[in-house]
Amino acid sequence: MSTTTAAPQDPANPKRLTAAAPGKVRPRGRRGPFAALASHGVLTVASLIALFPIAWLVYLSLGPDKDDYLHPGGIWSKMTFDNYSFVLRETNFWEWLRSSLIVSLGTTVVGVMVAATTGYAVSRMRFPGYRKLMWVLLVTQMFPIAVLIVPMYQILSDLQLIDSYLGLILVYCSTAVPYCAWLLKGYFDTIPFEIDEAGRVDGLSPFGTFFRLILPLARPGLAVAGFYSFITAFGEVAFASTFMLSDTKYTFAVGLQSFVSEHDAQRNLMAATAVLIAIPVSAFFYLVQKNLVTGLTAGGTKG
Repeated sequence: MSTTTAAPQDPANPKRLTAAAPGKVRPRGRRGPFAALASHGVLTVASLIALFPIAWLVYLSLGPDKDDYLHPGGIWSKMTFDNYSFVLRETNFWEWLRSSLIVSLGTTVVGVMVAATTGYAVSRMRFPGYRKLMWVLLVTQMFPIAVLIVPMYQILSDLQLIDSYLGLILVYCSTAVPYCAWLLKGYFDTIPFEIDEAGRVDGLSPFGTFFRLILPLARPGLAVAGFYSFITAFGEVAFASTFMLSDTKYTFAVGLQSFVSEHDAQRNLMAATAVLIAIPVSAFFYLVQKNLVTGLTAGGTKG
């Protein structure tokens, strides 16, 4: 026999039934304690996995001997900063730094400006072949570096740009511009076309509208494109080692190879140099990180 519980009556008015007290309801979007603990645990483990290679590299860089990586447990008792001192004083570290910054910043400035104008033109203007232009840029990314080195070397040799910063910047722009153009084209699509019309009403030329109205609004997308161009140029090895002949013009990625010879490998110095290399990249990331996440997600949908 089933029983039902009647709703309580109001003492002042017996004929009026009072509403039953609702049970405790969890607010929407709020997780339970077990789910929160599990998510924090997963994030903690993922963070440790991501940070472990960096911490391990720093740890190995403190070992005084080149073979300490074979016995890492012994580093703890003899840690020293002599590797950093040697790299900064006895190697071409500062020349590598200068070359890396010249090439990376040059690629960033030139590549982003070319990609921005290309992406804006395809996003706003309807000229013959504008769709094919973007596909051609995409096709250029299909060829491996081994195929491109020989024709690029011939072109730079004819232009007398071998062993020059300008030649390496142009080579890196050929890699960075296609991707950045696609990225910025998607970002420009999210900017209302009415802004361009307002600029023309105010008497601005297309270039004036682009530089004074569109570029300030596209700052997050420009930050992502700039970060990609900088990292591409900063860490590339094949083109830099082929087109740069002077050891004083080597970038960091190529300079690291000087610690490895046919019969020897100074891994302690390589680790110390790698830690020092990460400092400029971290500083650049810090400058653009405010706009980085916004720029990565803004071009995904057209609003």
